[in-house]
Amino acid sequence: SIHSNVLKDGADFPPVNSSLSEVNLGRFEFEVSDFFLFGSPLGLVLAMRSTVLPGLDVCQVRPACSQVYSFFHSADPSACRLEPLLEKRFHLLPPFSVPRYQRHPLGDGRSHQLGDAIHNHSALFLENSSLNILFTQESPGSLDASDQPQGKPRKLSLASTNSENSGSTESLPSAYLANITAKWWGTKRIDYALYCPDVLTAFPTVALPHLFHASYWESTDVVAFILRQVMRYENVNFKENDNLDPAALSLSNPREKWLRKRTHVKLRNVTANHRANDVIAAEDGPQVLVGRFMYGPLDMVALTGEKVDIFIMTEPSSGRWVYFDTEISNSSGRISYNIPKQKRLRVGVYPIKMVVRGDQSSAASYLTVLPRGMECVVFSIDGSFAASVSIMGSDPKVRAGAVDVVRHWQDLGYLIIYITGRPDMQKQRVVSWLSQHNFPQGMIFFSDGLVHDPLRQKTIFLRNLVQECHIKICAAYGSMKDISVYNVLALSPSQIYIVGRSTKKYQAQCQFLSEGYAAHLASLEFSLHSRPKKNNSRMILRKGSFGLHSQPEFLRKRNHLRRTMSVQQPDPPSSNPKPERAQSQPESDKDHDRHLPSIAWVRGGVHKFESAP
Repeated sequence: SIHSNVLKDGADFPPVNSSLSEVNLGRFEFEVSDFFLFGSPLGLVLAMRSTVLPGLDVCQVRPACSQVYSFFHSADPSACRLEPLLEKRFHLLPPFSVPRYQRHPLGDGRSHQLGDAIHNHSALFLENSSLNILFTQESPGSLDASDQPQGKPRKLSLASTNSENSGSTESLPSAYLANITAKWWGTKRIDYALYCPDVLTAFPTVALPHLFHASYWESTDVVAFILRQVMRYENVNFKENDNLDPAALSLSNPREKWLRKRTHVKLRNVTANHRANDVIAAEDGPQVLVGRFMYGPLDMVALTGEKVDIFIMTEPSSGRWVYFDTEISNSSGRISYNIPKQKRLRVGVYPIKMVVRGDQSSAASYLTVLPRGMECVVFSIDGSFAASVSIMGSDPKVRAGAVDVVRHWQDLGYLIIYITGRPDMQKQRVVSWLSQHNFPQGMIFFSDGLVHDPLRQKTIFLRNLVQECHIKICAAYGSMKDISVYNVLALSPSQIYIVGRSTKKYQAQCQFLSEGYAAHLASLEFSLHSRPKKNNSRMILRKGSFGLHSQPEFLRKRNHLRRTMSVQQPDPPSSNPKPERAQSQPESDKDHDRHLPSIAWVRGGVHKFESAP
């Protein structure tokens, strides 16, 4: 029972007259600064211990950290406040309401310092004050009607108003204030209430803890608040000028009216399917950004004659978007922007965002500016990664070990280029699929619409990259259909890797990976076939995996998660290596009957993902 467990746990505590130094407390090998609790019943446990063990002072059980933050929802039956256990009169103060990220991405300016909370409600802590005063808010204008706890309407009386107004004028004894701060778990408030929608009141109480637990990992309010605490970035006023994007941290800007009256009617009941091409540019060459803005599942409606703002993150480490220009989309929904010579970017990888003024929908891409002679590795998505053909509308499996091979080349410093014969209307689906399987970051290129000869389009595109951007392709992966493409680029057979069984017809033109990617990765690691890139030390590529900058609608309907992990092969290959299942194989492929819990940043819709050349 809970009672017996509390007694058992309480046996570890020393007598009241003994010191806490006699207790051998376990500690981490590092100092903990901030400790965050999510819907924790710690308050219930400590309250029970105080009831069963009257001699136990909760304040003496001090956590080994600088600050404790306890997040909970007001309707969560398993959560309990901690502040009233440390100071009884805090039960008259509401918990600190976490600002909504959609309204206040940088914080709403309210202080959650302990000293400020005490001084703002000093009348509550004075010995002669009445204890039946119920304060309606922590500070003026602190809570909206939508943020009120469920089931407990607040009472506003003249006495409470007068007390709050006079609280700032009355002073607390310094000894009393020091007594509170001495036993507090940090220098800030401890209890933080999250927004709780009204619809949750209709759910059974038993189901609420599970719903709330899942919501903590999806809440932008929680993430923004934690980042402000960890980065010590609380309520910073940031100046807006002609170059800074006012939507750098919030996309919920007021929408402008459409330039054309018919646009509102055309875009009714259709979703955006915008895309912007990833761009590779030479250091001394033109930098042209291209985007297409379409609506509907099969590009049924083109955004015609409307404003599109172009933003570039010129310093990716700062996270600030810089406004460059505004273009008007043509009759086919396209825009093309040539960065002026005085604004051209130096060598690096830069995120691009194109935002439609009328509805704030956007398209994202990357601009990569390369020095001459940059070494690259090319992967054909369908030919080298997909292990199955989708017929019933599910995503194709990824070949075992494919992610590890791509990551191997990325770790050596090569630029990764993904190419596919699919039309660009499928960009968001393909990028979502690459992201779900944790493929390394790279430039991805599609065919411009539906084409009858995708292999020819691949050849033209790669040849233009070599001639105009002066890149050097060191290795290329694909299927047997891609051999002709790579031969046109004058790649040697030792540079062409084809997935599948070897055939006599192409045996002299490429290297067949008949044993799979796991054996191939081991061969790369213990041979001279792969080496770190020789030059271009100025080019520091972004390492990591694909971020989900595509539209979130493509990522919200999955009921399972495909995860990939990478490990190094421990042993060199033998003369006859046996195929292995690499760790990068998705777990859902190992066990089709097991469904993993959904996580916000890896959810995706189930889409038809047919094989294409």
